[in-house]
Amino acid sequence: MSKIKENKKHIWLEKFDCFSITGKDSKRFLNGITTGNIIDLNNKVLKTCWLSPNGILNSILEINCFDNQLEIIIIVGNTSEIKKYFSDIIFPSDDVSLSDTFSINRLQHVDDINSWRITQPIFFKNEDKKYDLHKKNSKIMNINELQLWKINQAIPSLDNEINGKNNPLELGLLDLIDFNKGCYLGQETMSKIRNVSSLKQEIRVWTAKDKDLNLESEDKKIYINHNKEKSVGYITSIYKLDSRILKGLAMIKRKYLDEENSFFSDNFGQILVEKSVGSLFFN
Repeated sequence: MSKIKENKKHIWLEKFDCFSITGKDSKRFLNGITTGNIIDLNNKVLKTCWLSPNGILNSILEINCFDNQLEIIIIVGNTSEIKKYFSDIIFPSDDVSLSDTFSINRLQHVDDINSWRITQPIFFKNEDKKYDLHKKNSKIMNINELQLWKINQAIPSLDNEINGKNNPLELGLLDLIDFNKGCYLGQETMSKIRNVSSLKQEIRVWTAKDKDLNLESEDKKIYINHNKEKSVGYITSIYKLDSRILKGLAMIKRKYLDEENSFFSDNFGQILVEKSVGSLFFN
């Protein structure tokens, strides 16, 4: 009888860059930049994306709305690049102001079988007394546990999966795109992909099965078999534990995903690929 996987409960506690947007035009301004519906956001946290004009994922953001103020938490992305873009497109007639960047402590209760995007985080400043109490919780993941958990969730990282090439639909972030809202940056590409189902690749979690690893190889491609007859994708992230490579993330060509879940890497030998618990794609 196969053993049922235990669903462990964790606490994700991490410090992130943050800045505020204030002014009566703040929601309209941010709604035209990001993929989520900011207009209807009231006293809750929204996860959303900032895309390039051609639909490439630049960053994942959380918008914390309270007391007519919007706090932008940069979950993944280049803070300086984000703020510069936001500042550059504010018109003189816009009642919009950006604050200086500050750090915020983000806490979220998560587990091993559900997406990180289904629960709401809470935020603390360093001087908050409640933050001191939460810091002592034994369920807080350490650095290694958090890195492995993020791999299993397929949370993209800067310069790996967020590399100027991949769009959010390929990265399993379908639920962060509001297809019913008005115009926003990258909307045309998102609508085109949705209407013609033209995804060419999808993100997957890979796991190395072989003990003998060829770590000298710099080939990040993934092949259909050990003969390397066809390239089916490429490795984007590698997770190391105790000097052994266990798993990581990869972009796999969609046409091969229905055929096999076992492929070959020149570095890691036979690898198995599977969907993460956090990824959502078009059916």
